Amino acid sequence: MAGRALLSSQNGLYAVAPLSSIGGRSNGFTASLPLLRRCPAAPIPSSTRCRSHLRTEAEELKKPPKVEPFVITTPLYYVNAPPHMGSAYTTIAADAIARFQRLQEKKVIFITGTDEHGEKIASAAETSGKSPSEHCDTVSHAFRMLWKELDIAYDKFIRTTDSRHEAVVKEFYSRVLNNGDIYRADYEGLYCVNCEEYKDEKELLENNCCPMHLKPCVRRKEDNYFFSLSKYQRRLEEFLLQNPDFVKPPFRLNEVQSWIKSGLRDFSISRSSVDWGITVPNDSRQTVYVWFDALLGYISALLEDGEKPGLQQAVSSGWPASLHLIGKDILRFHAVYWPAMLMSAGLSLPSMVFGHGFLTKDGMKMGKSLGNTLEPKDLVGRFGADAVRYFFLREVEFGNDGDYSEDRFINIVNAHLANTIGNLLNRTLGLLKKNCQSMLAFDSGIAAEGNPFKDTVEKLVEKVRYHYENLSLSSACESVLDIGTAGNSYMDERAPWSGFKQGGASSEIAAKDLVIILEAMRIIAIALFPITPRLSLRIYMQLGFSKDQFEAVTWSDTKWGGMKAGQIMADPKPVFARIESRKEGEDEVVQKLVKDKKKTSRSQGLVQA
Repeated sequence: MAGRALLSSQNGLYAVAPLSSIGGRSNGFTASLPLLRRCPAAPIPSSTRCRSHLRTEAEELKKPPKVEPFVITTPLYYVNAPPHMGSAYTTIAADAIARFQRLQEKKVIFITGTDEHGEKIASAAETSGKSPSEHCDTVSHAFRMLWKELDIAYDKFIRTTDSRHEAVVKEFYSRVLNNGDIYRADYEGLYCVNCEEYKDEKELLENNCCPMHLKPCVRRKEDNYFFSLSKYQRRLEEFLLQNPDFVKPPFRLNEVQSWIKSGLRDFSISRSSVDWGITVPNDSRQTVYVWFDALLGYISALLEDGEKPGLQQAVSSGWPASLHLIGKDILRFHAVYWPAMLMSAGLSLPSMVFGHGFLTKDGMKMGKSLGNTLEPKDLVGRFGADAVRYFFLREVEFGNDGDYSEDRFINIVNAHLANTIGNLLNRTLGLLKKNCQSMLAFDSGIAAEGNPFKDTVEKLVEKVRYHYENLSLSSACESVLDIGTAGNSYMDERAPWSGFKQGGASSEIAAKDLVIILEAMRIIAIALFPITPRLSLRIYMQLGFSKDQFEAVTWSDTKWGGMKAGQIMADPKPVFARIESRKEGEDEVVQKLVKDKKKTSRSQGLVQA
């Protein structure tokens, strides 16, 4: 590299003293102990003073400890094109985790958003005939609309073009600069425009193609500002040894440790050839590198509306994050670059970075740049949000790659949601209406006394909780389904319809059996809520509860005993309709109808003109 000149406040940058204590904790959750107040300095009678002092201490000790929020983030999605199923998958998973944490009665801050700076954005805007700002507005809106259709209940949506975010980035940059970790140098190398990253030649395929995007990298030479990543190699190695849960799944941790062991190189954090970005504080001719900019969105998102923007204000509102949920393609940025940047700025590191696998189609990663995307909006339109959420969280083992097949999608969703769960509820309510006028004759606690089925459900619910807590979303779905399977087996073995026909004691036993199964359905509704929120609500309302009652439930309500004698159930109707496969040739007919409609619209437009 060219001569290395360290920058300081003398080079025109304002300096900010590093605050190593900001963030309050290095990793995990901690509760701060209350501080005891000093006695007033003014003279007070000794007896009164002692009593007052003890009373003050007692009052302070009674105060609940400060509750650290559970902060979960998705990547800030790049807006060079509308969202695809890969970004939807990450967000659905994050939403399921956030919903489970809320059921655990934790304060949750779920952050998502859009990354809107960089060369690719400017190029995409030019191609679409819009300004970069207009392009970003359009695509960012598309992300928010899709999240709404997929029932994504985020708390914060940050855009990197937000002026508050820019203020945080500049303050962070200055803090890293003040720590002596930014210098200026020339750099020449092979650059992948799609990755927005310089590549080592040994990483590339034939003809210098990027292995991720399968497009040739271009040779560039720039005069940039660099971050001293190599300075943090030893600290990163030690941190990962002391915090083996920082990167999950474990095989991703092995990847990260291998990268670091092979030797870390300083990386460029500015671009002289890119205009669409945040201006470097001390050099108006350069903009901040898109990753150095976007990663800070996790912090700037914590600012409250109307709050004066600033790094410390944002940090004090919830940093560090509990979980960064990302795709494995951006693991290096989150598990190597980002921790080093935070160390340099004196900020706490997030508790965990989880790198999940890719969704594939025809054996290839889905991505906008590869042109083989699966449109989530189309899937939701055809099958509904619950079906889409359930299939991808149930059928893709979280952390590994997973492949989409429409036949498999339809078969799984029908078998699990329509048959195992939906049909069990429907036929149980049908029997209750026919034989008990839709009213429960017993409390579920009394009905299940001495019944091993209750123990089975309780063990399975505990498994569900364990899997959610360990981010094993597929296994959580499987354990919920096991409750439904056990309920169907119980129904078939007990044959309550036969008991009602026999009358007398057999009829009473049959009535208890229906209460037991409906109690299991109530528990299923809560346990499945993080995955299929709309379906869970429909189940709960079929069981005679209101929407307000459903919205007030917590995980503790999965405890057996929620159904009460005298409770009236709703009239039975399917809570999840079976999905019918498209017949051969139907797609072509639909496409022809759409084309004909477009032709008609165009001809009408010409007539009107």
